[in-house]
Parts: sequence; structure tokens; C-alpha cells
Amino acid sequence: MPNEQLRMAAWMAVGLAGVITVSAQPKPIDPYRSVAERYVKLVLAVGQHDADYVDAFYGPAEWRKQAEAAKVPLAELDTQAAALETAIAGIVFTPPKADLEMWALRKQYLLKQLSSMRARLGMLQGRKLSFDEESLALYDAVAPVNPVSEFEAVLKQIEAYMPGDGTLIERYDRYKADFVIPKARLDRVFQAAIRACKQQSLGMHRVELSMFENFRVEYVTGKSWSGYNWYQGNFKSLIQVNTDLPIYIDRAIDLACHEGYPGHHVYNALLEEKLVKERGWIEFTVYPLFSPQSLIAEGTANYGIEVAFTPQQRLAFEADVLFRLAGLDPARVVEYYDVLALVERLSYAGNEAARQYIDGKITRDGAIAYLEKYGMYTKPRAEQRLKFIDQYRSYVINYNLGKDMVRAYVERKMGRDKTPQRQWKEFTALLSSPRLPSGLK
Repeated sequence: MPNEQLRMAAWMAVGLAGVITVSAQPKPIDPYRSVAERYVKLVLAVGQHDADYVDAFYGPAEWRKQAEAAKVPLAELDTQAAALETAIAGIVFTPPKADLEMWALRKQYLLKQLSSMRARLGMLQGRKLSFDEESLALYDAVAPVNPVSEFEAVLKQIEAYMPGDGTLIERYDRYKADFVIPKARLDRVFQAAIRACKQQSLGMHRVELSMFENFRVEYVTGKSWSGYNWYQGNFKSLIQVNTDLPIYIDRAIDLACHEGYPGHHVYNALLEEKLVKERGWIEFTVYPLFSPQSLIAEGTANYGIEVAFTPQQRLAFEADVLFRLAGLDPARVVEYYDVLALVERLSYAGNEAARQYIDGKITRDGAIAYLEKYGMYTKPRAEQRLKFIDQYRSYVINYNLGKDMVRAYVERKMGRDKTPQRQWKEFTALLSSPRLPSGLK
């Protein structure tokens, strides 16, 4: 057996995930069933005006066809959404005591999602919102304002790692060139990362998913994002990886965890298993992208990288497996991740660039320059990031603010029990629930 396979075999020696069985007990009458159906149909109807709005749908196919055929005007959709808010707010229901919190979360979820929908409908009809107004209305959260001085202090520390000629970003770009995954090795490296992320997430019964879960990977170009999970229903996903720009070795684990295990694929599969199949809560068969649900989705996907791998585990796996598969020098793993840890402290610079750009305080060129100077983006990556901001606007807060909010919530729920077992328990409970950003505080 080749050395790489031996190393992978050692990493794979974690147990297989268990299989969830769905109870055959009859479900009680659901007082939200009618409003939940109306909500799903409204999301699909908004999607006829906004191509990015419906991120996933695996409910009745005829509902999508009805939405496509009707193409209801935006103003009428807002009227229907307002009426649905009133109907949901008026529901009086006393669930079993042991299930009070979940039903309360469900009601809050529907109301918040509808409020967000109405904000998006307003934007589609020309309503102008500031960056912070938009993020609060759509995602139920506002990112902190970070002064330039905060980023400049970090940049001074990075300078110490990047001696030589040229600007700091030029030196950083030359440095990172040593850590690009060769295209011929990309799929091999990515598949190894997926297997490891799966074992770290599903092994030892940390997360239990259906035995039928899986996803396939495609490599694409011409996108504003680096990776995307398209959830298909029935515990299946399509994950696309954008290869427009060079892919660095750290992105293998990041994308495999974020898009797959224990990120978006696991999140959507658990919602389908726990809320749709077990409870019959049909509102979770649709996922509107511009909604509070996205902060939870992106926040858990990013925090999930930390949950799946401790820093020591990740460094060991990178050195033993991924760097070797990519043909990179494993002796430089620690050095590389020390630099990345510093650069990660600049992540909120992307929020600041988006905030100032959307609020009209800087031009397009100014936003690109800001990303280059304070976010350590090369020019091509800054331009790609601005394409993302043009398309998704304040959505950018969901990645870093979402991760910070999810981490704080899970750690608070863990209390004094800081064991990995308790961390996985609280993390999985969050993935399986309708809890939204304001519920993390």
C-alpha cells in the first residue's frame, strides 16, 4: 500500500455514522401546516423575480410550476406576506411542555423569515437601504464597525513575515504561490479532504445522518464565489468549486468542511431529517438565500471547520496527507498557518469595503483598493470579491459575523463542560433547529 494510502487509512480509522430511523407514530394535528404551505409558495413566487432568492427547494414539484406560471406582481406578494404575518402571529397553540421551545422557535422563524422577505420585496421594488439597515432587515444582525487602525496594526505584524521588495500584497502573493494546489492534483486533494472532514464529523457518532446521504463535486468557472452547495433534497447535495483563480492548499479543508461536513450538506440534511421528515414542518423544504437562515447556515459552516479539527489535528493532517498529495513541502505547514492566522484577523475588512461601497462612500475602484490594502486581496481576488458584493451585497456579514456569533452561542451553551463531545452536542442541536440570529444572543 503506498505511503499516502497508509496515512489516509490511519486518518479514516474513526467509526461509521449511525443511521437515523424515523418514528412511525402518527403526527398530531399541525396548526401551522396551512401557513407553512403558504410561506413556501410565497418564497417560490418571490424567486420568479429574483434569480438568487431560492437557494434550495425539495417540496412538491407542482408548487414550483404554479409559481412559474403565475408570476405574481411584487406589490401583491408583499400584501400576501403581510397577511401571512398576521395569520401566524394570531396562532394560539399549546404544545407538549417538553417541546415548548421548538414550537416557539418555529413561530419566531416563520415571522422573521417573512419580515426578511418583505424587506427583500421592498428592495426589488426600488427601496434603498444602507448596508447596516439591509443586513438587519435581511439577516437579523448588524456587523461591527472596524476602524482602519485595527487593520493597520495587523498589517504591521504580517510585514515581519514578508521581507523583500514590492508592496506587502505583492510579497504576500509571491509567498502564497508556494502553496497553490496544482490543477492536476486538485480533485485528488479535495477528495482526500472530503473523506477526512466526513470522518471527523460523522465518525464516533458525532453527527448521525441518513445512510443515503451523499454529494457530488463539480469544478466550474465564471462564478463570483469560490464554492457553493446546492442542496437537492433526499439527503443529496451538489457541491461546485470555482477554479477561476489558483486554489491554495488551506482551501481544501475549508471548502470540504464548509460546503460538506459538517457544513451546508450536514445542516440541510439535518433540517430535512429532523424538521421535515420527523415533524412534517414543510417550511424547511425551501431555503430563501436572502434571509436570517443564511447567517446560521454560513456561520455554522465556518465554525464547523473549527469543530471538525482542532488546530493540532488540522496541522497534522495537512502535513501528513494534503501537502504531500499536492506535492507541497510539509515542513512549511506550521509557518503557513501562522501567516494565515494573522491574515484571518483582517476578515472584517471585507465587510468594511462592502459597507462603504454600498453606502456610496467609496467607488468601485475604491472598494477594490480597500480590499487590496486592508484585506490582503490580490487585484484579481479583489475584483472577484467585488463581483460577489455586487451580487449578494450585505450577505458578506454571514461568514465572519455568523461564525463569531455561532461560536459564542455554542461556547455559552457548553458552560464549564469544554469537552469535544459537548461541543458537538451543542453544535448539532443548533444545526437541527429553527434558531435564528437574534436567538443566538
